[in-house]
Formats: sequence, C-alpha cells, structure tokens
Amino acid sequence: MAFASFSPTEMRPTALMLNIVAASYTTWLFNRARLVDWKKLTPLLASSLPMAVVGGLVVLNEQIYKTITGLVFLVAAVALAFQRRSNGELEEPTPLWGVISIGAVIGFVSGLTGVGGGLFLAPLLIALQWASPKQTAALSAPFNLANSVLGLLGVMYAGQVPTAQTWLYAIAAVAGAIIGTSVGLRWLSQTMTRYILAVVLGAAGIQFLFF
Repeated sequence: MAFASFSPTEMRPTALMLNIVAASYTTWLFNRARLVDWKKLTPLLASSLPMAVVGGLVVLNEQIYKTITGLVFLVAAVALAFQRRSNGELEEPTPLWGVISIGAVIGFVSGLTGVGGGLFLAPLLIALQWASPKQTAALSAPFNLANSVLGLLGVMYAGQVPTAQTWLYAIAAVAGAIIGTSVGLRWLSQTMTRYILAVVLGAAGIQFLFF
C-alpha cells in the first residue's frame, strides 16, 4: 500500500483488516496444533489490547503518519535483519512487569500505525530469550490478531474505514497466507524468511520517508 501511494486514512484501517484476515488463518493453524501458550500470552494481551484501541483513536496528519510509520518499518526491518539467534530453549525467566510494558508499547504502536504487533513482538521475545522461535511464532499470530481487531475498532471509531476493495485484498491475503505458510515450511529457512521480510519492510519505510 505504501508503494501504491494509499492515503493514511485508507491505509491504516485496510492494513489492520488484512492483519486480521491473515492472522486468523495462522492462529487457527497454531491453535489446532496446540502450540499456543495462552498462559504466556494472557499478560501480553491484557496490556496491549487497551493500548491498541488508544492508538487507533489517534489520527495523525499525513506527513506525521508517514514519518512515524516509515520509522516503525525501518526499526522492524533492522530488528528482523539482526535478530539474535536462539538455541531453541527458553533460557531466561519472563518478568511480568517486562511483559506488560512491552505489550502496552507494541499495542499502541500497532493501533497508531496499522503495523501488525507481532512484527515487533517476535524479535523482542527471541532477543530477550523469553521464548523459543517456535513459541514466538505461535504467540505472535494470536497477538497480531487480537491487537489488530482492537486497533481497527479504535480506527473506525475515529472515522477511518477500510477501502471498498478490502474484500478483494482479503481474498488475496488468505491465499498469500496459505501459499506463504507452505513455502516457508517446505523451502525457506527462518533466517531467509526474516531477511526477505526485512528487505520488504525496509523498502516500504524508505518509500514512506522519502517519496
């Protein structure tokens, strides 16, 4: 949408709607496989969901929105590109205050920009060694889904609604999620997937900031 020059009033609600569509599919997959640690997810959601609504209620002018969102994309790209490797084991205890603080900040940014919260949650959990890569992936999907739903409610209450073509984008998002999951599981390593996503986010961030 950044490359297609969508206006912020269309981009934010449409992005949140597509987050909901894609994250619903991945959440269903992880939950069906019983990989989601709902006990670990609960404090993250408790702090992030109210802040996602608050972020959604904030309407920025176009230039400020583009600047903030562009910076958010670049930060996410750097976090993904230089994400710390994990040996697959949970090594550090998860402090409740840390989880609540991180959840609140990510929830607000998710609602404010329309960027999926899982994009920031994943590298943070791994960098802090609060979850293994598999646990992180299973936590990020429902976290993204719930924050996008609450963020969208705030955005729509503030007067921004998805584009009329969102249903077409939603079909494409579901198809992309299914294909992407298959490709990622069969042919791409986690490292390669991170680098591809980092390049896309970095390019979008530059588009926002300089074009």
